[in-house]
Amino acid sequence: MSRLPEPTLTFFCTLEVELTKPIAFGQGREGVKRTIPIKGGRVTGPNVSGHIHDHGADWQTLLHGDVIGIDARYVFETDDGALIEMRDTGFRHGPPEVLAKLAAGENVPSESYYMRTATRLETAHPDYAWINKTQFVSTGARLPDRVQIDIYAVG
Repeated sequence: MSRLPEPTLTFFCTLEVELTKPIAFGQGREGVKRTIPIKGGRVTGPNVSGHIHDHGADWQTLLHGDVIGIDARYVFETDDGALIEMRDTGFRHGPPEVLAKLAAGENVPSESYYMRTATRLETAHPDYAWINKTQFVSTGARLPDRVQIDIYAVG
């Protein structure tokens, strides 16, 4: 059997997501839960720019030990008027001391922990219809006052 071509990654954009104070739910069926409301932000990329709307949230679950499940859902709007829904699911994990610093709001180098997600984008805008048929993956960083997410199209 022949080997299939390896996927390629093409940078799409960077999101700078502004957050509000986390809401802790405590222990649930699947783990310790919290949600972090999104209050806005910016979208920048070689072919797209815009702003993140001030609604949506990042629902997180401490699955076990050092693994946090991420399930974020929000909307950004491009400068040319396209509304794009984003659903981002994945994981953040790292050494306990690094996760403790992140939880305390400290600035931690992104290479000291793992934050990766599968990103689904969807829109009704005809100029961006191609994103409805494209898989995206993202790498992220938790900063003291925001989250940075770099989104890549998988080719």
